[in-house]
Amino acid sequence: MKLIDKIDLITDKLNQYLSLQIIIAIVAGTLCGIFYPATAAKMQWVGNLFVSAIEPFVAPVIFLTVVTLFGGLENLNSIGQIIIKALIYFVLISIIAILFGMVMASLIQPGKINRAQLAEILPGQLITSQYSRWINFILQNSMLILLFTAVVIGLIINQSKLKTKATDFFDLLRKFVMSILRYIFVFAPVVAFSGIAYTVGRYGTDSLLPIGKMLAGTYIAMFLFVFLVLGAILLMLRMNIVKFIATIKNELLYALGTSSSSSVIPLLMDRLEVIGLKRDVVRVVTVTGNSLNLNGTCVYLGMSVMFLAQLYNISFSWTELLNIVLIILLTSKGATGIPGTGFLVLVTTVNSIHRIPVEGLAVLLSIDRFMSEARAITNTIGHGVASLVVSSNTKK
Repeated sequence: MKLIDKIDLITDKLNQYLSLQIIIAIVAGTLCGIFYPATAAKMQWVGNLFVSAIEPFVAPVIFLTVVTLFGGLENLNSIGQIIIKALIYFVLISIIAILFGMVMASLIQPGKINRAQLAEILPGQLITSQYSRWINFILQNSMLILLFTAVVIGLIINQSKLKTKATDFFDLLRKFVMSILRYIFVFAPVVAFSGIAYTVGRYGTDSLLPIGKMLAGTYIAMFLFVFLVLGAILLMLRMNIVKFIATIKNELLYALGTSSSSSVIPLLMDRLEVIGLKRDVVRVVTVTGNSLNLNGTCVYLGMSVMFLAQLYNISFSWTELLNIVLIILLTSKGATGIPGTGFLVLVTTVNSIHRIPVEGLAVLLSIDRFMSEARAITNTIGHGVASLVVSSNTKK
C-alpha cells in the first residue's frame, strides 16, 4: 500500500496542471505540423508507443475491476438489475446515435463532392483483405469474452470461504495497475503534441479541403449529439451537460491526446466514483460500455455510410435504411475505444451492406486520424452519461 500511495502522490503533483499542459501541447503541435511538416510527419511513433504502453494495462484493469465487483457482492440480484438497465439504455442510445448521424449527413450532404478531386488524398487502393485479421478479431468479441471470464471468476470467489481475502487481493492488484497507468498518463502532453503535429504535418490542410465538409460535418454532428441528445438526457435528470463535461475534463483531454476512449476507462471509473456515483453501477456500466456503448462510433458510422452513398449517388429505400441501422447496431458492438477500430467496424459494415463500393472506404481512411479524436471524446462523455442514467434509476 505504501508503494501505491507514493506513486499516487507523485502523479497527483505532476497532473496538477495537466489540462493546461495538454492544451498548450495541442496548439504547439498544430504549429509544428504547419511550419515543420517534414519533421512532424515522423512523430507518429510517439503516439503508437504511448498507446502500446497503455493497452496491456487496460484489459487487466477491466478484468480485475469485474472480478472484485462480483466477488464482493452481497446481493447478486442488484447487479442483474444494473446489467439489464444498462443493456436497455445501450441499445436505445445506440439507435438514436446512428439515426442522428444519418440525419446529419442527409442535412449537411458531405458526400456531394467531385470524386475527381479526391485523387490527391487517397492512400492508394484499399485492400480489404489486409483487415480480415482485425475484422475476425472484432467479430470474436474478445472484450466480451474477457468480461464473461471475469464474471465467472468473481462469482466463484463470491461463493468461496476465502471471499474477503480474495476480493481484497484482486482489488489491491487493481489499485496497483491503476497507479502505473496514472504514471504513464503523465506523458500525455508529449503524446498530444506529437499526435497533432503528425496529423497536420502528414496530411496538411490543402489536401483535406475536398473532404473538409465530411470532416467538419463529423465534428458538428458529435458536438450537437453531445449537447442536444446527451444534454437533454441529463436535463431530465436535472443535471447540466456543461458542468458534467467540466467535471471530467481531464479524462476528455486524455481521450483527445490518445485518440482512445478505451485507455481512459480506468481513470473515468475513478472520477465517477469520486463525484458520488454508485460504485457497482460505475464499474458495470463503464466496462461493458467499452464495447456496447460507443456513442461517438455510432454517430460516425451513421454519417460515414450516408457519406459513401452520396459520394456514389446511391439511394436507399426506407426498408434498406432500417436494415442499415440494424447492421450498424450489430457491427458497432464489436468495436472498442481503441484507435482505428471505428474504421475497421466501418469496413465490416460496408461489406455487410453490399451496395456501397469498397474502394470508397479509402476516402474516409485518409481522414480517419482526424475523426478519431471526435469519436474518442464523444464515447467518453457517453460512458459518463450512461453511468449517471443507470445510477439515477438504481436503488441504493
